[in-house]
Amino acid sequence: MEYPIWIGGEPVYTAQRKKIELPYDGALIGEVCQADAATVDAAVAAAHRAARVMREMPLAERASILRRVHQAVVERKEALAHILSSESGKPIREARLELDRAAQTLLFSAEEAHRVCGEVVPADAAPAGKGRWAMTLREPLGVIAAITPFNFPLNLSVHKIGPAIAAGNAVVHKPASATPMIALELARIFHECGLPAGAFNVIPGPGGAIGDLLVQDPRVAMVTFTGSPEVGLRIRSLAGMKRVTLELGSNSAVIVAEDADLEETVPRCITGAFANSGQVCISVQRIYVQEQVAAEFVERMVEGARALKIGHPHDAETQISSLITVQEAERVESWIAEAVQAGARLLTGGARRRATLEPAVLTDVPPTVKISCQEAFGPLVAINPYRTLEEAIAMVNDSVYGLQASIFTRDLRKAFQAAREVQVGGFLINEAPSYRLDQMPYGGVKLSGTGREGPRYAIQEMTECKLVLWR
Repeated sequence: MEYPIWIGGEPVYTAQRKKIELPYDGALIGEVCQADAATVDAAVAAAHRAARVMREMPLAERASILRRVHQAVVERKEALAHILSSESGKPIREARLELDRAAQTLLFSAEEAHRVCGEVVPADAAPAGKGRWAMTLREPLGVIAAITPFNFPLNLSVHKIGPAIAAGNAVVHKPASATPMIALELARIFHECGLPAGAFNVIPGPGGAIGDLLVQDPRVAMVTFTGSPEVGLRIRSLAGMKRVTLELGSNSAVIVAEDADLEETVPRCITGAFANSGQVCISVQRIYVQEQVAAEFVERMVEGARALKIGHPHDAETQISSLITVQEAERVESWIAEAVQAGARLLTGGARRRATLEPAVLTDVPPTVKISCQEAFGPLVAINPYRTLEEAIAMVNDSVYGLQASIFTRDLRKAFQAAREVQVGGFLINEAPSYRLDQMPYGGVKLSGTGREGPRYAIQEMTECKLVLWR
């Protein structure tokens, strides 16, 4: 199937095309037109014109459009899930879950559109404020550039597009090169549901060729990006005075205390480590287990990893399919080999066929190898023992990242000590760090990024606070 670019409420065809293949076996699933400098300029121009329309659109109308898009996504769930599964390679069961979450994110965005407001400022709290009345307004920024990754190509896009529309902005969306089809389907849905032409534009293409143009365009007021720290740092360096939200890398850690309920803990860690073949920003990558229960915990993790069913993403029973490309699978495979060569023990998994990698569990992993200190983005987990909670917290914090982390314990003192001392944007108690509710604030510290997502919090990032004072 052929997919054109979407600009100004219309399909735009270009000569340059990219073949989109099923990562699991390389089967061709579609061809997508690619943007160039001219189409980037046209998309930003269309958004710039539409931003004036969106700014004046009543909150109720913005919310109504988002509710209609929500309903359309729900009604087309199976067809959209099949497209999403095909281009990303994630199991169809996970694609359906992503559709459910994206629908919820749209609904949350619609609800938050009703709450775009400022507040009254007590001017006369200061003696000089006598006889004055002050208030703040929340105004849209204008054109939002949304740059999204392949691993959750619909929900992570909706986390940017939904709040942007709710706040009264226009959007130019640059989806991941590997997964542009679901973004183009979403653009058509928004158009069918009454969004003004130009308020949502989609320009697929290589980030290196068109991403810089988008970030540097003076008509773009804000860039919201999810991806690697390297690209995030480049965006920040190019963006100048633009507003920037960055959701970058992680190597999320879990602390398992000696009093943890392993019946509850292990299944959550298995899902947290291996869902979507580990291609999750908050995937469980490091686990620190109190030495008294380490042997039992490791045994259960190995058993759980071996029980996962590997197969074609369209098979309803498949739990593990492929990584996004063969090259990514080869990279993760080499990281496992590096850890083993440095002294780690590979207890299960690690074998590769094309882009599919068996879920790997490693122990005694040195802190200096890549799977300890970088983002693996693959189906592996490193488990090491600890003696004291202070030691475990120090190992969790020994990272350039700080997105989400967690602890499993029945002891409230330990739980909240860790919550206070672990350096992350989100800390979870008795839940894996991969757990996310789409209405929660979400973002990190250190190299994990700046700013927060979640519809309410993203709207704050995507609006300007204006003071109005009357004497």
